[in-house]
Amino acid sequence: MTTLTCDVIVIGAGPAGSAAAALLAEKGRKVVVLEKEKFPRYHVGESLMPFCYFTLERLGLVEEMNRRAYQKKQSVQFVTQDGKVSQPFYFFQHLDHPAATTWQVERKDFDQMLMENARAKGAEVREETTVLDFLHDGDAVVGVRAKGLDGGEYELRAPLTMDATGRDALFQRKKRWRKRDPKLNKISIWTLYKGAKRDEGMDEGATTVAYLPEKGWFWNIPLRDDIVSSGIVAERDYLYRDTRDPKEIYEREIKENKWIEEHLSEGEQFGEYWVTGEYSYRAEHCAADGIVLIGDAFAFLDPVFSSGVFLALKSAEMAVDAAEEALENGDTSAQAFADYGERLIGAIETMRKLVYAFYDEDFSFGDLIRKYRELHGKLTDCLIGDLVDKDYGDLVAAMGEFADLPGELPHGRAKEAVEA
Repeated sequence: MTTLTCDVIVIGAGPAGSAAAALLAEKGRKVVVLEKEKFPRYHVGESLMPFCYFTLERLGLVEEMNRRAYQKKQSVQFVTQDGKVSQPFYFFQHLDHPAATTWQVERKDFDQMLMENARAKGAEVREETTVLDFLHDGDAVVGVRAKGLDGGEYELRAPLTMDATGRDALFQRKKRWRKRDPKLNKISIWTLYKGAKRDEGMDEGATTVAYLPEKGWFWNIPLRDDIVSSGIVAERDYLYRDTRDPKEIYEREIKENKWIEEHLSEGEQFGEYWVTGEYSYRAEHCAADGIVLIGDAFAFLDPVFSSGVFLALKSAEMAVDAAEEALENGDTSAQAFADYGERLIGAIETMRKLVYAFYDEDFSFGDLIRKYRELHGKLTDCLIGDLVDKDYGDLVAAMGEFADLPGELPHGRAKEAVEA
C-alpha cells in the first residue's frame, strides 16, 4: 500500500477544516485535506455571528465576502406566538466595528469559497476521499488510511491530524467519545421559500427566532436572491404528535405563529424538507496524542443562537495556533492542546447556559434586561460571539434567577490533561 506523508492531515473541508488548512498552509505547513464529498454541496447553518468577521479577516476573505453580496445581517430578533416582535438586538448599537454588520450565507457557496481559499493558500484538498481508519503508534494517532475516488487505498501519515468531520464526528464515533447533552435533544425540520415577506430597512436581513408552543421555535433567515431559510426546532413528541410527514408538520406549525404565517404566506416553498436530530453533544476529549478535534467534530450546540459556524471557525483558528506551537516543539501530544480545550469549553459553556435559559419556561430576555439593564451589553456580547476568554459570571448568575441552568459538563478536555 502506498504511504504518503505531510505535516498535518485535515479530515473534512467544511468551515472548520478549510479554515484550519488555509491558516496552516499560509504558515508553510504541508497540509492535506481529505473530504468525502464533492463540493459545492448543500448544507444548513446560514446565519453568521458578527465575530465570524475576525477569523474571516485573518483568512483574507472579508473583501470576497462583500463582493459576493450576501444578505447583510444587522440584528437578531425574537417573536412571540401572537406575532409581537421584541426590540431587536442591533449589533451596531453595541459594536463600533465593521463586524457589526455580518452575513446570511448560502453554505453551498460559502463553504466552497473557504475550501478554494485553502487551496489558494497551498493546502492540497482531495475531494471524494473517504477516511477508512486511523493509524496508531501505541495510543498516538500517526495518520489515516484513506480511499480515493478511483477506489485505491493508501496511507497518509503526519505528526498531527485534525478531525473536522462535522456532525459525522469520525474520531469521536470510533472512540465512542460522544456525550449527549442531558436536556438539549430537539428535532429540526427545515426547508426553503422563494418570495416570502421581508421586514423593511435594516431589519430586512435579521435572523428571527419565532416561538412555538412548548418552547419550540422557528428560524427565519433571509438570504440573497429573495430566498428564505425556514426551520423548526422542537421536541420530538411535540412535532410528531399526529404525523411524521415533514411537509404536514411544517404546514401545521406555520399556523402556530402569526409572524411566521404572515411572512411565509407571501412566499412559495421549494425543494425538499430536511429532518435531523438537533441534539447537542460534546466529545469526551478535545484531543488525544497526535489528533485534535475542531468544529462539530468536537461539539455541537443547539442552533438557536446561530453559533455553529462561529464555533467552527474560531475553534479552527485556536487549534491552529496551538498546533503551530506543537509542531515547532515537536510535541503533538494531547497536552499540547490542553489550553485550547479549556478556552473553547469556556466559550461553549457560556453559550450552553444561554441556550438552557432560552428553553426554560420561566425565562424571558425582557424580564432579565428589565431587572438587570446593566447586563444588556454582556448579553449582546454573547449574541455576537464574543465568547472566548471572557468572564460571564454575573450574566450567568442573573439568568439563574429566572431559569434552571446546568452545571458545567465534566468532559471535553485534552485526554492527558484529564488523566494527569
